[in-house]
Amino acid sequence: MDFNIMLQAHRGFAYLILLLAAVFIVALLVTMFGYSGKISKLLRKSTLFTMIFFHVQALIGLVMLFFFSPGFKNALDSGTLMSDSVTRNTYVEHPFAMIVSAVLLTILNKKFKTNDKLQMSWVIMGFIALALMAWAFQWSRLFGA
Repeated sequence: MDFNIMLQAHRGFAYLILLLAAVFIVALLVTMFGYSGKISKLLRKSTLFTMIFFHVQALIGLVMLFFFSPGFKNALDSGTLMSDSVTRNTYVEHPFAMIVSAVLLTILNKKFKTNDKLQMSWVIMGFIALALMAWAFQWSRLFGA
């Protein structure tokens, strides 16, 4: 596999994740402000698909980072991985925050699958996962800058 192929796959899945995250937010808000508070089928499905695509994205990113990234290897060899803010953000903060978000989405998916009523702590967990994702998202690389 080529690094550019992996990079394009990683970018392509990022667009899908943004779309799925938007659907997840809408479904979560509709369920939260709904009259019954019951977990809807839309919320269950949107959480499931967001989690699945997020995990695929994480796997592509980790494979790309550890096996194909020349910048990561150069930063490790030169000792500038943690001293340079751009390098640290790209190779440490971004992957770590995305993995934590994936774990939180996995927990949410299990909670939504096994329960009928929405709890406020799960809503908070969902917003924390999405806030972490939005913070660590490489917006300038995806939309050009």
